[in-house]
Amino acid sequence: MNSGFQSNHRGLALGFAEVPFLSVAAMVSDHMVKAAQVRLLGIETTGNENLMVRVQGGVESVMAALAAAGTRAAELGASAVTSCLARPDASLDPLIHFPNSTNPLYGGRDQFLPNDFPQPEGPDMNPNQLALGILETQGLTAILEATDAMLKAANVTLVGKEKIGAAYVTVIVRGDVAAVKAAVDAGAKAVDGLGKLVAAHVIARPHPDLASLLPRSA
Repeated sequence: MNSGFQSNHRGLALGFAEVPFLSVAAMVSDHMVKAAQVRLLGIETTGNENLMVRVQGGVESVMAALAAAGTRAAELGASAVTSCLARPDASLDPLIHFPNSTNPLYGGRDQFLPNDFPQPEGPDMNPNQLALGILETQGLTAILEATDAMLKAANVTLVGKEKIGAAYVTVIVRGDVAAVKAAVDAGAKAVDGLGKLVAAHVIARPHPDLASLLPRSA
């Protein structure tokens, strides 16, 4: 899906949108790549609740994507710090394109990259056909209880669990829209009293760029 893009990226603008929480970053990323002709390069953790979404494309497209990021973040009750580098210096490249790693402090990925989980080709395996349910908590006990409730409530598949530090944990499920909505509702209710519910969202038709950041199953 991304073959050839990074190798021909020179001369393209870079866009950055920093938002709180992985759930918000996923929703904002999906909105950005749907709103403008940009490529999602990844989502980078910062060691606290904030993450930075990186996109690349023509200057006008990047600016449109960043405007969309601000709008979507506000709709989700968050704010986005955005920046566009119209002509990034070539020396900046190692800070934008670098290998992923696991943070030893909390056991989560340092960044979410589109080549972490390459998606199968062909319409029969297109992840865009399935909705994503995203539930984020502060507290591991809460997320485990919520995940159990989600899997029992509807016919959904557990995609995986992601940590970004500071006890923030996100669980993602996949299935048809109705099932995912039911699962996320059940999971959100199960968090009550066990931890802090950060967010519970459904992406009905995730963009392939976002889907490629995630495993296909647990």
